Amino acid sequence: MSKIAIVIFDRFTDIDLWLMWDLLNRVRVDDWSVKIVGEREKHVSVTGIETATHGRLDEAKDADAVLFVSGPGTRERITDEAWLSKLDLDPERQLIGSICSGSLILAKLGSLDGKTATTYPTSKPVLESLGVEVVEKPFVAHGNVATAGGCLAQQYLIGWVVEKLADIDWSELIVKAIQPVGEGLFFEDAPRLTKMYQPVKVSAAG
Repeated sequence: MSKIAIVIFDRFTDIDLWLMWDLLNRVRVDDWSVKIVGEREKHVSVTGIETATHGRLDEAKDADAVLFVSGPGTRERITDEAWLSKLDLDPERQLIGSICSGSLILAKLGSLDGKTATTYPTSKPVLESLGVEVVEKPFVAHGNVATAGGCLAQQYLIGWVVEKLADIDWSELIVKAIQPVGEGLFFEDAPRLTKMYQPVKVSAAG
């Protein structure tokens, strides 16, 4: 079973969560599970949208892939040692990734030690202050750890996760499916999309 945990917190960036959630739930393989986890049953986005979680923050340690969203809330999280201590992650057996300022959390967890990374431009000085060399690329991966910079760079981050946990065919199909018409999926390939749009079973909050 492939278990994916998306970590959220108060004042997260809306598009980061919802684009991840949408793309990951387009995968239709056996025993594929995507959950939103946090320290509380609900968190509020930077635009004020209240979002329920499906599980506790410490459940991330049991996932095959752990993805961190971004947002102003990352600045509070990287100074909250109690919160960070609940993330007992292991890059030897887990895929660990972030979008934009989510990279700050990866840095505080030690996941970026000795690695280059990318992030959103406004987060670059903070990430560099944490001892990480920042490169101007949309996506950077070192083994099981990856960072993406810019909201739309999620297509590379999610494609990376899907290729690792499902296969390259699913990865390519999902990335092509969100590209503008004429730039991605050809119309004659459209029937392949139907397998993406089956009901998604959402786990209850725990």
